[in-house]
Amino acid sequence: MIQESEPVLLPQPWGTMIWLAGADVGNIRTMTLGRMLMQPGSANDLHSHANCEEVLHVLSGQVEHRIGTEKFLQTPGTVVVVPAGVPHQTVNIGSERADILIAFPVGEREFRREEQQEHW
Repeated sequence: MIQESEPVLLPQPWGTMIWLAGADVGNIRTMTLGRMLMQPGSANDLHSHANCEEVLHVLSGQVEHRIGTEKFLQTPGTVVVVPAGVPHQTVNIGSERADILIAFPVGEREFRREEQQEHW
């Protein structure tokens, strides 16, 4: 059965999270798909997902992904995969809004805020 649903928009201090598919949206139980619209110079909280990996694909803008103890520069068209349970954070280092497609292989991902790491 095909099910249409409206995206769920969640304003954040760093921009807007748009959930397109997932258990919270009510249109699928087995995965999550969203878009993160991040303002220049902003960052989301350092966090982890114990129950799943995360795929981040940059559609526009320039961001730095901090994954574990490493940093990855991302520009449009690039993809990073965050292993389950690894603390990570996205920082918009560009001068324009970043648009990032994110996906999880579960309908309900666990979310845990982590303590900021001193070495960044």
